[in-house]
Amino acid sequence: MLIVGLGNPDDKYTGTRHNVGFAAADKLLGELGRKADKVQCKAKVCETYVRGVKTVIAKPLTYMNLSGESVRALLDRYNFTPDQAIIVYDDIDLPVGAWRYRDSGSAGTHNGMRSVIACVGRTDIPRLRIGVGVDKSVPLADYVLSKIPAEEKPAIDEAVSNAVRLIIDKLNQAD
Repeated sequence: MLIVGLGNPDDKYTGTRHNVGFAAADKLLGELGRKADKVQCKAKVCETYVRGVKTVIAKPLTYMNLSGESVRALLDRYNFTPDQAIIVYDDIDLPVGAWRYRDSGSAGTHNGMRSVIACVGRTDIPRLRIGVGVDKSVPLADYVLSKIPAEEKPAIDEAVSNAVRLIIDKLNQAD
């Protein structure tokens, strides 16, 4: 199974709304006692096995809007089909701290997922969206690239934890 957390690679983006996908990947790695310790397919990658099932956890280095380049390369390199992946990312269309899993769908307003769908050529890619809400008085790019405020952090951290539990459950059920 391929797990890809979307985000932006520079340290200045750590703790921003747009990097909750990276936060989920990091939490999953921590739960598994692993690190993304190599660079392949334009991503930081961890190759491991969960209950005997090959699992790749990745954080693209392409920046959000080109995430699909990395996802396509990862699918090809590791011989995964799109339905054997879970893409984790922030979603302004969900309230802060909400999360939603779906097996397929459109990219909605998310440019990173739009890139994934364009590069993979399919919409039936499982995805886990973590709500970061929206403030329409702030330009969207400024909003998603801003640090998560202290009052929202507990709700987003809980959503990330719930997302990781769901991923672990799916890994434990995979054949």
